[in-house]
Amino acid sequence: MTRFRIRPLAAASALALAVVTSIAAPPAAAQFGGIVYDPTNYAQNVLTAARTLEQINNQIRQIQNQATSLLNEARNLASLPFSQLQELQAQVRQTQQLLGQAQRIAYDVTQIDQAFSSRYAAGSMSGTQQSLVDNARERWETSVGAFQDSLRVQAGVVGNIDGARTSMDRLVNVSQSATGALQAAQAGNQLLALQSQQLADLTALIAAQSRAQALDSARDAASQAQAREQLRRFRYQPPPAQMFQD
Repeated sequence: MTRFRIRPLAAASALALAVVTSIAAPPAAAQFGGIVYDPTNYAQNVLTAARTLEQINNQIRQIQNQATSLLNEARNLASLPFSQLQELQAQVRQTQQLLGQAQRIAYDVTQIDQAFSSRYAAGSMSGTQQSLVDNARERWETSVGAFQDSLRVQAGVVGNIDGARTSMDRLVNVSQSATGALQAAQAGNQLLALQSQQLADLTALIAAQSRAQALDSARDAASQAQAREQLRRFRYQPPPAQMFQD
């Protein structure tokens, strides 16, 4: 069974119209038991009541709109009850620790300058034969250690992929179920943090690989210089000794 709802404003207007129609024909005034009945005054009172009811309905609608607006603002100001930041920071710290464990020549300008001046520069080729051998062994061990460091960083970056995938799935689900603008913005910020963590891993990987390649290239260049020095020494012949006769 269908139920029809008649708004107060419509009901009041219909009542006022019926009253005005019904009292249009009777005389201007009538007296019943000593009470004077004025149809015109009655119709005006009904219309005034209808206008008052309309104003009340408008005020009620304004209050409802304001309440809805406040609720929407509350949703927009609600903070996101989820954070992936600690996990992302832990992954970044793990990659930093792998970089900090670099063997021999690490990511330090002063240390690099000292190592190259003592073991890779041309001046290091003027030492004894034993020093040449020792420097060559040191350069080889440094290159091997750099490649090992690069592989360790690669393993760490690959290990972070699964964590990044899990973080991305959680953040996407949270952003899709966000109830307000603030929650959506915070979820978006965390997705950007995830992207920054992945870029940091990529930067670390490139740095580790470049370090290994640079040290190996420097070793090759130093080995060629050492080979030329050793060949020069091998070809060197002392002047013939002179015999003094009486």
